[in-house]
Amino acid sequence: MIKMAPSILSADLLDLRGQVGKIAENGADYIHVDVMDGHFVPNLTFGPNMVAAMKKLTKVPLDVHLMITNAELYIEEYAKAGADVLTVHAEAVTHLHRAVQQIHANGMKAGVSLNPATPVSVLEDIFEDLELVLIMTVNPGFGGQKFIHRGLDKIAAVKKMMEQRNKPDMLLQVDGGVNTETAPLVAKAGANLLVAGSAVFNAPDSVAAMEAIRKAAQAAL
Repeated sequence: MIKMAPSILSADLLDLRGQVGKIAENGADYIHVDVMDGHFVPNLTFGPNMVAAMKKLTKVPLDVHLMITNAELYIEEYAKAGADVLTVHAEAVTHLHRAVQQIHANGMKAGVSLNPATPVSVLEDIFEDLELVLIMTVNPGFGGQKFIHRGLDKIAAVKKMMEQRNKPDMLLQVDGGVNTETAPLVAKAGANLLVAGSAVFNAPDSVAAMEAIRKAAQAAL
């Protein structure tokens, strides 16, 4: 079953209550919150206060994606803000296993994200400890970028690892350029949780757009 995690990165910040409420009440499985620090990625976005604000708006689980350096220093802060799933980048964390342990110790599900140029092999020694793997199909930092098709091989590789290591419930998430054209490709490769920002929130009807993406992905299975 394909799950959807609309990204508020592309939402109208002046109408977050309305936009988040609408998708939350109409089928969103997660709310994806992109946290950027202007250092690891060339953009600045949200912090713990935004996560706390989202927590007050919806009961849908908050899927918080830390695109920041020194993520270990902020894990407890995002837990207190209300994150349900916390994902860190393998490229930005010095002690990845320790960071995953910290996430679990603070009561959250743990995810690790890989940039387009990062090989899946970095997951080998941490895989059993994860609830989520996020494959970036754009270089992180901005919404609305073009999908990088090389990411499909990485999705398939992680899917194979899930099967080999008996992790059928792992969330295999994809973020970047996901729309009705690319959703079938990532679903066929093995993804089961799709992040979509501009394709959802820039559409005339965000709920219809979200469900169209889900339907396109589901049809490929």
